[in-house]
Amino acid sequence: MRAIVSSLRLASSTVAARGSKLTRAARQGVSHAPQAQLHRHAASRIPRRMSQRPSVRAFAATTRLYGPQEVPFEPANVAEIRSSSTSDDADLVIVGCAETDIADGVPSAALCAYGPASDISSVIARHSFKGAKGSSVAVGPRLILVGLGKGAVDSRAFGKSIASAAKSNNVGRVAVATTGDASAINASELSHGILTGAYESTRFKTRKEDAPEPFMLKAVDLLFDCDPSSLAAGSAMAKGVLLARYLVEAPPNVCTPTHMAEAAAHISNLSERMSLKVLEKADCEKEGMGLYLGVAECSAEAPKFIHLTYKGPNAKSKFAIVGKGLTFDSGGYNIKSAASMIEMMKFDMGGAGATLGCARAIAEMQPDDIEVHFIVASCENMVDGAGLRPGDILVASNGKTVEVNNTDAEGRLTLADALLYAQKYTDAETVVDIATLTGACMVALGPDVSGMYSPEDSVVEAMKKASKSSGDKVWHMPLEESYLEQLKSPVADYKNTGGRLGGSITAALFLKEFVDTEKVHWSHLDIAGPCWNDKEGGATGHGAALLADFVMSYSR
Repeated sequence: MRAIVSSLRLASSTVAARGSKLTRAARQGVSHAPQAQLHRHAASRIPRRMSQRPSVRAFAATTRLYGPQEVPFEPANVAEIRSSSTSDDADLVIVGCAETDIADGVPSAALCAYGPASDISSVIARHSFKGAKGSSVAVGPRLILVGLGKGAVDSRAFGKSIASAAKSNNVGRVAVATTGDASAINASELSHGILTGAYESTRFKTRKEDAPEPFMLKAVDLLFDCDPSSLAAGSAMAKGVLLARYLVEAPPNVCTPTHMAEAAAHISNLSERMSLKVLEKADCEKEGMGLYLGVAECSAEAPKFIHLTYKGPNAKSKFAIVGKGLTFDSGGYNIKSAASMIEMMKFDMGGAGATLGCARAIAEMQPDDIEVHFIVASCENMVDGAGLRPGDILVASNGKTVEVNNTDAEGRLTLADALLYAQKYTDAETVVDIATLTGACMVALGPDVSGMYSPEDSVVEAMKKASKSSGDKVWHMPLEESYLEQLKSPVADYKNTGGRLGGSITAALFLKEFVDTEKVHWSHLDIAGPCWNDKEGGATGHGAALLADFVMSYSR
């Protein structure tokens, strides 16, 4: 990304350094010297000992021995949520109550069914508890009241309040009741809120020997009827979000391209309907992915091009979801400064995290009538003598040439080759790409809203509905075609960045040039802002539920 969240950049081409077809084409396009003469001069002036390069990659693998080992891809256990007729096994009873249950400070009869009226009245008065949404108060060691506010119940917020109450009391088993009409509660939203609300980032923290066991919510007994299939759907969505959060929050010496490929393998093993193909660097060279490999070349970490597929037995709708997978973005030679949040650039694979999170949810929901291809061109954007320089020209897998005027706009380069691959090797009618692409989108929409681009109204409406149901906010942005002029290069087909203004729009227009919108329904999501939120504990998993809801909306 360019500017503050710099989420896309490109860096370096081994392909070029090794004189591959891609590099030869690029060099012929920018030089008047004969090819043989170029090679002779390069050999005489700068002897390149490429045989030493593998040892650098081997060194990169050994350095991880000094970091965390055997890091999981998702929580080993999540709470079981079920309807129950009793609270006998619970450590804590949590009662959801509306503001109308505490009119004038007097608890309703429905509320007093869960405890002595005098105790409840006393606590309400002492703490001025009014039942406001998200508020809570302890009536005793085993009873907590949580506010539902007024009007329609926000089921996901109720779920998060349940998790928060369990967490603050460090209990593993809770029972949940409500004073109102339980049929008004959305079971899917409730379970989603409970599981995501119970999340704690503790994987990389040590614990003292005498410290209590860390919080783990094990079971939630709902003292009202809920549809089991709806509870399961919400749980599946939440598990996708949790996997995305695990990937995005992991440090870059853990979440490498190889780690991303291993996460995809983990998801593939969850369902017989899943299959996985990982293209290594040599495979990508055969495909001519000069944009992707140009970015990857500066890193000692090997690139991994991930193609994870879910196939329902009666698939009628086919999708390709393409996630940006830069596991660390230094900016390349246009290196990031401290003001550009370089220390946070581990989250530049937020789009890939959302993509694999969506895959995790789909693997559990097992829809029969859809097929989804999850594609991630994963690599790092680093600085190296063998790598990409500002001014270099790279060649995409469709033969188009791109002048790199900023190596810190690398994500769009990797996405371009990934989008071309998706159109070449899948039968997807709908293609969505998702990326922490530009700081410009953060400036335009702030930290909580993603930019959504598409030339098709039907796709826009479907994505808006998915946004509303998932809670992942998006805003439809314009594809102002006149801005495409900024991407014209005097020496190549395109430049990879335009001017300073409208940077999120020009980034989307760049990607659109690599999509045949006459044949596929395309949309682009720029999630630079909501991918990370310090107030919510860091990685948000934004996009995972959005994509899953979008795809599932086409399922019957």
